[in-house]
Amino acid sequence: MNALFDRIAARIDAKCEDLIALTQALVQIPTLNPPGENYREICGYLAERLGKSGFEVQLVRGEGTPGDSKKYPRWNVIARKEGAHAGDCVHFNSHIDVVEVGQGWTRDPFGGELIDGKIYGRGTCDMKGGLAASIIAAEAFIEACPDFHGSIEISGTADEETGGYGGVAYLAEHGHYAHVDHVIIPEPLQKDRICLGHRGVWWAEIETHGEIAHGSMPFLGDCAVRHMGAVLQEMETSLFPALARKHTAMPVVPEGARQSTMNINSFHGGQAEPEADFTGLPSACVPDRARMIIDRRYLIEESEEEVRGEVVDILERLKSERANFSYELREMWSVSPTMTQKDAPVVASVQKAVQQVLGKEAEYVVSPGTYDQKHIDRIGRLKNCIAYGPGLLELAHKPDEYIEVADMLDSAKVMAHSMVDLLTGEGA
Repeated sequence: MNALFDRIAARIDAKCEDLIALTQALVQIPTLNPPGENYREICGYLAERLGKSGFEVQLVRGEGTPGDSKKYPRWNVIARKEGAHAGDCVHFNSHIDVVEVGQGWTRDPFGGELIDGKIYGRGTCDMKGGLAASIIAAEAFIEACPDFHGSIEISGTADEETGGYGGVAYLAEHGHYAHVDHVIIPEPLQKDRICLGHRGVWWAEIETHGEIAHGSMPFLGDCAVRHMGAVLQEMETSLFPALARKHTAMPVVPEGARQSTMNINSFHGGQAEPEADFTGLPSACVPDRARMIIDRRYLIEESEEEVRGEVVDILERLKSERANFSYELREMWSVSPTMTQKDAPVVASVQKAVQQVLGKEAEYVVSPGTYDQKHIDRIGRLKNCIAYGPGLLELAHKPDEYIEVADMLDSAKVMAHSMVDLLTGEGA
């Protein structure tokens, strides 16, 4: 089989310029989410590219999902290539959306500049470089093994950065994964790592209530911000230390994420923020409500009920101890932790491919944050799913995001060799 692997590797190396150009073209389509820009454009580009490679292509809109509108429709693209014989379906799923640019860039965030073997731009690492690598891998495999068994699918899906409900969740709910046997998601977890799953997440909004009054006579009102301050103080003194003591056996990276964590996502109290060109002063009012959104990440050893109960306990304790304290708790969304077993077929195939390509055993990791495996597992009922792709996780969402061309080439070879194992039975 070394001869076959060598032929595939040579084909991928020969496609290096194509890989660079494809990645640059994807980055140059600014698919910012929110709000969800240019989804139709990038799906159309991918449909044309994959159609020329012999894939049957369909575009699917996530109608009625969060964010879907006439102005910002949630488009997805699914491409399928049938083999010469019956067999398993290997599906590569990548999200097409990218987060906001943010400050601090020294490169054009949508330029796709190639400098010293690195392609710069928003989404290069997370995860348009992985998407491009999977396309090159599939094309090279099909050229080298035209009589393969089963089928290969490649999807570009919407909204992963905001929950994935217009993308993978919608597709899973409508049966697009019912026939799939193996899923590889090319998220940037590094080319020598296999990501088995992710921690759980529970988002909630807490609102505290008060009574409006003149700011010169605050004793005639009730300050909702002070009530929220009491919530924060309780979290600082009791909840955050308790979370730091919880640790998991899951191989979460980085090390700091092997404990339970909570982020204060946003905080607002009192009058609304003025428009940027407003030059006046705020009015003198006691704020009658304050809102805080929390982002709780939890471990496979915890339950959602336990996570929710820790916050409710704090709020109920303050209600019983603090005069005039009242609150509302609104749960926004939640996802259970998930972890594919190390002996799952797709894990074993990628592990063998990493050994073949890189000459080392892959490290098993778990992601600190969720990605679209949650929907493939929960809705699609498919446990045989991993994240594997090029790029450094710590570059995701950062200024001057980049991906190394050499890493994309290596990851493409790993993906292609995995297909040899899964779709020909001729793996090493």
